[in-house]
Amino acid sequence: MQYLIGRRSALSIQNKLLLYKQVLRRIWTYGRQLWGCACQSNVEIIQRFENKVLRNIVNAPWYVRNEDLHRDLKVDVIEEVIKKNAVSHEQRLIRHVNNEASQLLNESGTERRLKRKKPGDLARS
Repeated sequence: MQYLIGRRSALSIQNKLLLYKQVLRRIWTYGRQLWGCACQSNVEIIQRFENKVLRNIVNAPWYVRNEDLHRDLKVDVIEEVIKKNAVSHEQRLIRHVNNEASQLLNESGTERRLKRKKPGDLARS
């Protein structure tokens, strides 16, 4: 993909961004329901990858902040994408016609002794 979205590519920034969102972002969002319980270091790895790709798309110098890139290109940071996906997944489970699917959200009677997160925790925070 470097030859398509790289610094020297002849494509416009909008087309490069579209390629990123339609191809590369789809790869890491494939298991998006489970990203809610991923540890912070794994989320940071994906965030660093996204920052590098956005930097290559616009050929940004090293001193441009990542927040500025995300704001100018109107691309959400990884944690916001994960949270939006968790909320939409929970809403789909609530509206599902199968009663057993909505019971997946029921956490009554489950004791949580570890600090381990569950996928639905992001939707409620």
